[in-house]
Amino acid sequence: MKKIGVLNQPISALLSSMGHTDSVVVSDAGLPIPQGPERIDLALRCGVPSFLETLETVLSELTVERAEVAEDTRAKSPEIHAALLEALGNIPIAYISHEELKSRSGSAKGIVRTGECTPFSNIILYSGVIF
Repeated sequence: MKKIGVLNQPISALLSSMGHTDSVVVSDAGLPIPQGPERIDLALRCGVPSFLETLETVLSELTVERAEVAEDTRAKSPEIHAALLEALGNIPIAYISHEELKSRSGSAKGIVRTGECTPFSNIILYSGVIF
């Protein structure tokens, strides 16, 4: 058994397969997941696991060079937005329409679906490099 890091095998495999500019989505329970990207469904019930704890776990193992978030997140889920800013630190964030976020999620390597039931709790993370 692993001692540290992500214990979930599909997430661990997804993150270790990421190359420069590949993307992964961490989503709330309601984001429609298109055919194509690997779907890793963690949702157990509303709120479990949360979007933020899942995001923080992914960020602990993935080098991220930039992120995209729906514009609606700022106005309609200000607590999530504030927590995103804190979790991302200096990682640049682009704000796009929710429709564009849904469209771009189709080209992600994978989508990690959480049990989050707060609207617009979705993010696309783009892999950077460690050198």
